[in-house]
Amino acid sequence: RNQTMTPMETMNRTFATFARSSVVLLSLLWISTLTAQTSYGQSPSAARTSLETGAYTEAELSIMRVFEKVAPSVVNIDTTAVQTNVFSMRVDEVPQGSGSGFVYSNKGHVVTNFHVIEGAIARQGKVFVTLKGGDRFEAKVVGTEPDKDLALLKIEAPEKLLVPVKMGPSADLRVGQTVLAIGNPFGLDQTLTTGVVSALGREIRSRTDRKILDVIQTDAAINPGNSGGPLLDSQGRVVGVNTQIYSPSGASAGIGFAIPASAVERVVPQLIQFGRVNRPVLGVRLISDSIAQRNEIVGVIIESVEPGGPADRAGIRGLVQTRSGYPAVGDVIVAVDGKPVKDSNDLLDLLDDRKPGDEIKITVVRGKSGKKQIFNVRTTQN
Repeated sequence: RNQTMTPMETMNRTFATFARSSVVLLSLLWISTLTAQTSYGQSPSAARTSLETGAYTEAELSIMRVFEKVAPSVVNIDTTAVQTNVFSMRVDEVPQGSGSGFVYSNKGHVVTNFHVIEGAIARQGKVFVTLKGGDRFEAKVVGTEPDKDLALLKIEAPEKLLVPVKMGPSADLRVGQTVLAIGNPFGLDQTLTTGVVSALGREIRSRTDRKILDVIQTDAAINPGNSGGPLLDSQGRVVGVNTQIYSPSGASAGIGFAIPASAVERVVPQLIQFGRVNRPVLGVRLISDSIAQRNEIVGVIIESVEPGGPADRAGIRGLVQTRSGYPAVGDVIVAVDGKPVKDSNDLLDLLDDRKPGDEIKITVVRGKSGKKQIFNVRTTQN
């Protein structure tokens, strides 16, 4: 029957027709999807699982597992320094710097580089450690070893939040071996970079201008903020502490350096027990290497020996006085346990491998005669 519809009735009928068409179309699409899934013999969840599994290589999965395993152990470190306003004389705490570190023990010990917290120590500031979950704690400086660019912090955090790393044998590393670095470059936390061991046995200078030996070189990108973070092997073990980069621009140029884990294992237990590193003491005072070099003397000139000290008891002597009243060279240390000593750095590096109380064979060249003599020196503790 012909019937004139009002504009409202026309709009309602059009909407109803559109809705029925949409339902039919969606139903067809749903049936088509089910058919496709049935033809492949898997459910939607199974399809997603298969896709995720097939999207990565075994090498990629290995790296992901290492990151997921170690990331909770890597921390962000930021420091403040005390600064006095020259106009108001008000004392303020200002941001000093930032870096990385890692949880060493479930008692709250955290390892980082000395240079990361150096400014806070020098300027009476504070050190803060932020864990992966975002929990932030003020840290106590347990001890430092500037000669190795290492420092040990401690935070009072619940044990359930602490995930200690596993230390690895840096002596077993090989050039070409895969390594991973996790840290906070440029303040971007939990950043992963990968690379290989580029070289072993490198030497770099510490903040005290001492040589750090057996340093690991890597092409894994290390940038400002990575300092103090762990360098890992493919099993997620810490084989080094990222410390320096070689870069004219200040950014990563593919040449980064890490302090070997062996140095960490020597230093950290002593910092925990004593708050400092105990070195064997010879009881000698040395003359500057520059003076020895100007006089074309190879070795370390002894200026004086501590009365009653280890060297004195062994018979080693320092400068001697000539008849004219001028000082002359007495003994020059040229070897320790048969290993050559060219300068004071060599001497200190060789002593680093010894413990207080060890007996050491010190070879000296005595005076103008050039005659070598060997003394057995029983070291003491510093």
